[in-house]
Parts: sequence; C-alpha cells; structure tokens
Amino acid sequence: MADRANFGKAFPEGIHALRSLGKTINESGLDAKLLHLVYTRASQLNGCAYCIDMHTKDARALGETEQRLYGLSAWRETPFYTARERAALAWTEALTNIQQGHAPEAVYQEAHREFGDADLAKLGLAIGYINLWNRMMVGFRAEVGTYQPKPQTVPV
Repeated sequence: MADRANFGKAFPEGIHALRSLGKTINESGLDAKLLHLVYTRASQLNGCAYCIDMHTKDARALGETEQRLYGLSAWRETPFYTARERAALAWTEALTNIQQGHAPEAVYQEAHREFGDADLAKLGLAIGYINLWNRMMVGFRAEVGTYQPKPQTVPV
C-alpha cells in the first residue's frame, strides 16, 4: 500500500485535542480493562487492525485473559463476560453500527441499568473516541504490528 499523510504531523492541534479527550476518559473512573474490551470490539467492527493490535496488547498488559480477547467477536455466545461488560459491548455495537437502525431502546435501557447516567455518558464518549481513532488509523493506513504497550498501560 502507498504511504499516506501523517495526520499527526499535518494537524498536531487536532491530535492534541483527541489525546486530551483520551486522558479525560482514562481519568473518568471507568475500568481500564472494560475500556480496552470496548475499544477492541469497536475496532473489530470497523476493521481497524492497528487499534485491535494496540488494545489487545494493552488489555493483556493489564491482565486481561487471552480467552476473553479471543472470544470478543462472539461475546454473546460465551460465558466469559459480566452483565456490565455485556451491556457495554452491546452499547458499543449499537453506537458503532448506528447506520443499522440507531441505538435500540432495549440496548440503551440495559446499558443505563448497568452504568447510570454519568458512566453511560462517559462510555458513550469512549465509544465515539475509539470510532474516531479507528477512522483515522484506517483512512491513513497506520502501520500495524509496531505498537508496544507500556507497563500498566491505560487506554490512549
């Protein structure tokens, strides 16, 4: 594939703002392992190999199991996830695939039961955040496989 523009160099102020949002999400009180599951699932749906590579590595660095990561694309069919994680994954799919009929009321209600107003708002912003990163990384063809997690990594 042909090289494409380095969007971080082309618009550093935009990347700074995006990273600032990431820092806010990281400090919001949402569980880091949950965020990596959400980020990985959205990245799977969006076909973002770079972000799948990054967030599975970060999740493993935080102690996430390979079994749960391998089963993530079929999370409904496995017993590996809590009710809160299932609600977050369903909300992730609803917001990521918004063109398929918007966010269903039943999915919202379940997510709201598990998260409440404040945490659901935080989760929604986290989902929007990873969807934007996915689009940038796919669109600009980020090099896959080079990411290395830092010790005790939290989502970027």
